[in-house]
Amino acid sequence: MAPLPTLLILLCAVRGALLYHPIWKPMWPASKVPVVLPQLTEDLDAPEFTAEAKLEVTSPCGPECHKRASVPSYEELKELLSYETLYFNGSLTQTSVGIYGLNVAELARTQGTKGRSRAKRQIYGHDSRFSIFGKDFLLNYPFSTSVKVSTGCTGTLVADRHVLTAAHCVHDGKSYVKGAKKLKVGFLKPRQKEESGNQTRSHLPEKMKFQWIRVKRTHVPKGWIKGNANDIGMDYDYALLELKKPHKRRYMKIGVSPMAKQLPAGRIHFSGYDNDRWGNLVYRFCKVREETYDLLYQQCDAQPGASGSGVYVRMWKREHRRWERRIIGIFSGHQWVERDGMPQDFNVAVRITPLKYAQICYWIKGNYADCRDG
Repeated sequence: MAPLPTLLILLCAVRGALLYHPIWKPMWPASKVPVVLPQLTEDLDAPEFTAEAKLEVTSPCGPECHKRASVPSYEELKELLSYETLYFNGSLTQTSVGIYGLNVAELARTQGTKGRSRAKRQIYGHDSRFSIFGKDFLLNYPFSTSVKVSTGCTGTLVADRHVLTAAHCVHDGKSYVKGAKKLKVGFLKPRQKEESGNQTRSHLPEKMKFQWIRVKRTHVPKGWIKGNANDIGMDYDYALLELKKPHKRRYMKIGVSPMAKQLPAGRIHFSGYDNDRWGNLVYRFCKVREETYDLLYQQCDAQPGASGSGVYVRMWKREHRRWERRIIGIFSGHQWVERDGMPQDFNVAVRITPLKYAQICYWIKGNYADCRDG
């Protein structure tokens, strides 16, 4: 059990009760969002669903490598943001896109701050994760936005029919994973009460179960699919799932990721279904240690299963005159890279850049006019 002071801090952070200076508020920055529109859609051969779902991601490219990479050209960006759509009946299409309102010269990869040396493990020192119990928390915002993806990952509700997750949860970069053919999303629900005569153990947390909804279609950017993308790949580890029916829960909006120095206390938050705590929703928060234009590197304790979790922050929305939580990234997972000839590990989240915001928002709304406010 977490010590009482730590638990109080957690509850304050989650419930939004932390007090800020009455004058200064961490505000959502105004972002110039371009337009990403579909151009041409063509049918592809049905996938074979041969890949095994892997919850750890490998890449030959670490932070320094990403920072040295050249900014993609306009044509390269169009290729990276083109996407495949997998339908529940197994059919597959590929859609090319056009990009408008983008000044490629303004795309500069942020240098961020230097990251600390990292231990070669997924739990950094004291395990700072919190298992969330009780329907009063699990079924209420923001925890209720976290859902289970049937391939073993986590997803986040971002609209009344849409779930944001990591691309590697459905596609290994070369082929769709076996479980993607009948992909489902699980929502925690209270179990039906046992026979009324059994009143024992009433002091224990109420048991929960997953209720599953089938996925109607899945969008995966070509930037993730190897052979049609750059060698970095990690930058585009995101996917959007459209459910067959509305989930009827409150969801969390997406937003353009601010720079790390603009985040409240430099921290990010996310909840996921870590494999080492089966059936439990696990919440954590930590500081961002390093960033590139497309990625956030941090030391949030996490285990496989949390991949695909929506990384969010809470900031002041000036236009609406209220505090808003928004998803600014997707937790990609525990990434192993080669650094100075030695294996090194990071916990990495894919940032929602203006281009990614424009694409994901269009996937959700089908209307670019509703996707100009990042």
